[in-house]
Amino acid sequence: MNEQKKNLSRRGFLAASAAVVGTGAVAQTANSTEVERDISGAVQRNVSSFRSLDWQPYFNNLNGGAVLVDLQSRALHFWSADQSIYKLYPTSVPLTEDLTRKGRTEVVRKVEGPSWRPTPSMRERNPEWPEFIGPGPDNPLGTHALYLSWQYYRIHGTHDTRKIGRRSSNGCIGLYNEHIAELFAMTGVGTQVLLI
Repeated sequence: MNEQKKNLSRRGFLAASAAVVGTGAVAQTANSTEVERDISGAVQRNVSSFRSLDWQPYFNNLNGGAVLVDLQSRALHFWSADQSIYKLYPTSVPLTEDLTRKGRTEVVRKVEGPSWRPTPSMRERNPEWPEFIGPGPDNPLGTHALYLSWQYYRIHGTHDTRKIGRRSSNGCIGLYNEHIAELFAMTGVGTQVLLI
């Protein structure tokens, strides 16, 4: 009988443990949210296909390397010119379609420790924003920025890691600071970029 109680206790412990683990996973999934515009409007986290891709459907060649930004899956793909390096990074993407630009561009400038000025349209939407922020922890461009041939558009880092994987930018593509530092080192002026 004592052995039966011991087994029952073990079974009870295992069942309770499984219930707690299962409940934690459900609670974590149910509470996962993303900011789509307003923090009060919670929606389920992005579950798009975050998978590796081949470069050939998107680029004719890899001269100078290639960056593909998939706005739907919120992922940035990088291929080196010699095909020896392939990287896949999670990104933040623009809040709305009207802030989004798609198509072909290229890296025209690289800046470590970028400064930031809101665009005229940002200032119009957010007049309370400062006119200038120098390099540092308050800078929305993070530690590195790749300037594209489209005015005001960049691939840059962010100090606010909550933005990655979400619709949270005013038009740029954001990466974790450690990822933009890595991408910054692998790209050059002239690296081709495609946003789809």
